[in-house]
Amino acid sequence: MKLILAVIRIAQMGATKAALAEAGLPSFTAMPVLGRGRGHGDLEKINRAKESENCPAILEDVMSFVPEEPRLKSKRMITLVVTDDKKDLAVETLIRANRTGKSGDGKIFVVEALNSYSVHSGISGNETLD
Repeated sequence: MKLILAVIRIAQMGATKAALAEAGLPSFTAMPVLGRGRGHGDLEKINRAKESENCPAILEDVMSFVPEEPRLKSKRMITLVVTDDKKDLAVETLIRANRTGKSGDGKIFVVEALNSYSVHSGISGNETLD
């Protein structure tokens, strides 16, 4: 059993939902998340800050989690648990639905899940998954 965490652009949520449903993986959880990657613009600002007397102010702007620019919005994190045999399908589907070819398309993490339990029925294991 695998736990898949995918951080994607908000604008791709519709395409992602449709792609996962079409692939037979309709069940997931999504939540808003904030974070930052290592975008090239940030690296340039950090290097400039090292040479500036105004270093703390510049770094405060660079390290912000909530960008001021409207085009750089927060992301969504999708969490889904799949059986081992559906891991590749889930990852390939997420990549296909979210790849724009630009920096910031997101990241996917695959983690071993030890077990799954249904609170309603009390059953555990793969039977709890779609």
